[in-house]
Amino acid sequence: MHPGKTSLAFIDGSRLITESLVRAGADTFIGYPITPANLLYLYATKRYPTMLAAPDEITTLQWMSGFAIAGHVPVTATSFPGYALMLESINMAAMFELPMVIVLVQRLGPATGTATCGAQGDLSLVHGTLSGGYTLPTFSPSNLNDCWDISAKALHTAIRLRTPVVLLTSKEMVMTLQAFDWSHLAEIETLKVKTFSGSDTYIPYKVDESLVPDFMPVSQNNHAVRLTASTHDTKGFLQNSTPEAIENTKRLEAKVTKHLQEYLLFDLDEQAGAQHLVVSYGISAQASREAVRQLRARGEKVSLLVAKTLLPVSRDYVDIANRYERVVVVEENLTGQLRQLLFGAAGRNGLSGVNAIARMISPSEIVDEVMRKF
Repeated sequence: MHPGKTSLAFIDGSRLITESLVRAGADTFIGYPITPANLLYLYATKRYPTMLAAPDEITTLQWMSGFAIAGHVPVTATSFPGYALMLESINMAAMFELPMVIVLVQRLGPATGTATCGAQGDLSLVHGTLSGGYTLPTFSPSNLNDCWDISAKALHTAIRLRTPVVLLTSKEMVMTLQAFDWSHLAEIETLKVKTFSGSDTYIPYKVDESLVPDFMPVSQNNHAVRLTASTHDTKGFLQNSTPEAIENTKRLEAKVTKHLQEYLLFDLDEQAGAQHLVVSYGISAQASREAVRQLRARGEKVSLLVAKTLLPVSRDYVDIANRYERVVVVEENLTGQLRQLLFGAAGRNGLSGVNAIARMISPSEIVDEVMRKF
């Protein structure tokens, strides 16, 4: 923001995420207060042009859809219980093809019971959000810099692809105050939703090679707008099984995967001669970075992959991992959800994980696993 000038602040990820989303083009926040997303809710009252307090999470997504249909770009923030209540409405918004961002803040816990101490345990939930195996683009910031850069990328992806997008983060990322120099943060481009500008008849779900239909808000009076949450043809008419309607539904997944390289983000720190690769994401990436630093200080050769775009699952991650004899996936959940998404239930030779529940993973645990004879 101010090249060459240091600007230190004692700041949390919630403030950076909020500011980034607004600058990227979000103009509406609708939410129901829930731990540990409270600060995102608080900052929304101060920063978004429009902020509405919803009576519950189901209403939140319904109101967000209404705002999106009118041409706005809405955001909400929640945690596991709230997201679970939103599932049906997220499916509706995905079928409508509405741009919005859902910030899902994972709980380290334990809070009110084992259901709320999942830590990095919501990835499988997000992966299974949409019926039929369709994918929501999902991002995960690994540090405060990512809170700024990746939040903007999430918002821009929602707008460009006309889809709900999830920003998967954690209590530690959004609520922990850290000393941070924000002078190097990049300027953020503000995007607007692309609208239909032709003089002919507007066809709501007609697409070009991008597979993304032009949008028309219901607030204009020049064209009829038809939005349908059930299986429909390109005109938006409900059709259960016609070839056109089925192809239109299959397009929802195709548009997300077609553009993956445009929003695929990851850090790859490779060391020549290394046969060990540590893979992580989100808050566990911080312990992973420190573990790799310690290992290299001891003379060990090890590489690090930090995934920032989690869904769709990128083949790039698997191809990188296949260059290494040993792969250690670090994530704060019990069963290794990213590990299973990348390598399936059968895994692969040389694969292991460092996992924890209801506590953070320490760098020493990662060091021990990398050094363990496998």
